[in-house]
Amino acid sequence: MSTEPETAEEMEPRELVHFVTQQTRFALINNILQHPDQLPSMYELEELNLSVSDATVYKHIQKLIDAGIVKEVALDDDERRQGYPWKFYGLTEEGRTFLDEHNLLAAEETLQQIYETISDKPEKMVKYENAPRPDEA
Repeated sequence: MSTEPETAEEMEPRELVHFVTQQTRFALINNILQHPDQLPSMYELEELNLSVSDATVYKHIQKLIDAGIVKEVALDDDERRQGYPWKFYGLTEEGRTFLDEHNLLAAEETLQQIYETISDKPEKMVKYENAPRPDEA
């Protein structure tokens, strides 16, 4: 049974820092920060984290959503295109503020530069990178 509180408001700042810097969760946050639109799809997150199962990626994204660090944003029905993702994951304003206050955004620009150098992305990932994204990110 997990003893982790459900939301960021229930955690002490020290606990929340420990929570977000857990290896898989921090990798996912970094993946969001390095993404060109800072709104990767679940597939993109899974491709960037091949050392863990897809279920693990989903589980940790859900924990970050529950804690209020990450949000799920979806395209409106009329904006969705067949064969493209319609759900994306980005930082909440509160999550970004918390990460910034604890100096966890310091490498944001470097992460984006590293992402740009990835040359062996699967075709599907490149397609998904170019998928329409919600404006409300």
